[in-house]
Amino acid sequence: MTVMNGMNEFDLNLLRVFDAVWRHGRLRLASEELELSQPALSHSLKRLRQGIGDPLFVKAPTGMQPTARAVQLAPVVQSILANVREHVLTTPGFDPTSVCRRFTIAMTDVGEMILLPKLLCLLMSKAPAIGICTVSMQPRDLAAAFQKGQVDLAIGYFPDMSGLDILQQRLFSVGFVCVVRAGHPAVHERLTQEQFRNLPHAVVKTEARSQEIVEQYLKQHGIRRRELLRSPHFSSFPMVIASTNLVVTVPAPIGELFRQIADLQILQPPFPIPSIDVKQYWHRYQQSDPGNRWLRSIVADLFRG
Repeated sequence: MTVMNGMNEFDLNLLRVFDAVWRHGRLRLASEELELSQPALSHSLKRLRQGIGDPLFVKAPTGMQPTARAVQLAPVVQSILANVREHVLTTPGFDPTSVCRRFTIAMTDVGEMILLPKLLCLLMSKAPAIGICTVSMQPRDLAAAFQKGQVDLAIGYFPDMSGLDILQQRLFSVGFVCVVRAGHPAVHERLTQEQFRNLPHAVVKTEARSQEIVEQYLKQHGIRRRELLRSPHFSSFPMVIASTNLVVTVPAPIGELFRQIADLQILQPPFPIPSIDVKQYWHRYQQSDPGNRWLRSIVADLFRG
């Protein structure tokens, strides 16, 4: 088989010229469909013949008569154009009830504890073939993972996620609470500023950026506390706080979750610690992906506001 011209030299738009002449059999009708003048169509047909190395169509009383080579090429050309129309020019749909797909979502352990149960419950009922894989990574690594297509969505507090290629949507704001054991000998209905300073504290030190807000606020206002325990594991804190006289300051939803696990009481901090905005983030190239768009809408419906 001889390749007459390389792909770099062949204009794929000429396939549309071939298809129009094949179907209509007359240059006038083909030129009207393609919105070309007849001289322009004749020039394109000449280029097509040179590229293929065959006359393809010859004039006859009934119109343009295809050659044997044209008859051979017709189904191939029509298949190529049909694939372009169906798979390139048509926006694909996304049916969550039947599509089997796994999404990778970047979350902190706090995000998993607060958001993941509700998200999974909805997916199991409405999209049983959709799977979720969660990952935890530093913001600089997360930006690179977005660009490489390794992460579909990030949900949480990521103050360093920015740039023209990173899109975001605010979901809700989260304040902070102090948690102590029920029946604490020194703390009753409220926690005073003096108690906050003097009581022993447990401090969460994780990759989650939310705790930085507390640390920054206390440092900026010269507020010192007694740090008796520093741990990277949120999961151990309910039992630790329930069995000691320690105080821990955590995002409000985490405090409520702790109270469901152990006999604890939730108190407002005696200082106005700023709240944080929880958002969802995605890369610009995923903006129009039907699956990613569907996932973002589900997250927004569940958590926005």
